[in-house]
Amino acid sequence: MTRLFLHRVERRLRGDNMLVGCADIDELQKHAGTIPRFASEPIVFEDTTCFQLGVELDNSAREALLPSGLHPTIPASMVVQVFNVRQSIWGAFLLAVTRVSCRSGVRARGFTLGAKVTTAGARKGLESTLGLSAGLADIELQETYAQTRVGVALSGIQILEVQALDPEPLSTSDLQFTGTLNLANTPKGLRLVQVETVPQLSRVERLQSSFSAFHGESWGSPLLQPRQVIASTISRGDFLMPPIRFVCKPDELAFTGTESVT
Repeated sequence: MTRLFLHRVERRLRGDNMLVGCADIDELQKHAGTIPRFASEPIVFEDTTCFQLGVELDNSAREALLPSGLHPTIPASMVVQVFNVRQSIWGAFLLAVTRVSCRSGVRARGFTLGAKVTTAGARKGLESTLGLSAGLADIELQETYAQTRVGVALSGIQILEVQALDPEPLSTSDLQFTGTLNLANTPKGLRLVQVETVPQLSRVERLQSSFSAFHGESWGSPLLQPRQVIASTISRGDFLMPPIRFVCKPDELAFTGTESVT
């Protein structure tokens, strides 16, 4: 994009009707991860199954869940992702993430509000490389030919349970993953860390999903209240995350607040 185009977009977004987040950044920082230094090597989740579900939220959550450097979507929505990683530099583990849909500048993103993981090694590695702050929990991702069950339990209490039925094959090119923003303390200060995912998929199926349980407060906010499922998929393959290239100031729009890590 040319600088002139970006200037025009920024000027338009700064109009009186611009929507930006209004979450308390000091409160968000209490749950932020820490990246001591930016890694130069990519991370690969090998032989991985990923369940992904998009769901509408109540509009009371629209601006309230995001820092002021991000723009909410209309309607408010979140994406739940559960990864069964069979091989990685941290061994095998399961990871569950809730992301609030948003825009950083003109780009679609997902702002991470909550994450759970099954091993201490993966927990430490995800935080130090991707800025992803995750708690330990019991996670299940069970597949049969006709259905998929996803469950996350914390201290014996089910904080997420989804039943997904009637898998329908899709082309591997039909599924896209938006970039993720993790709030983390970095060598440049408190920043939104931009994590990109490059999937190399061998199978994708669309599912009909419904929640049996969801506890918003355990995922970052009681405002996380699922209303209407938008779409859900299950996929299998390798998921590559290149080294972090850019970070953003959480209280400044991406047009001026984006920084290169080098």
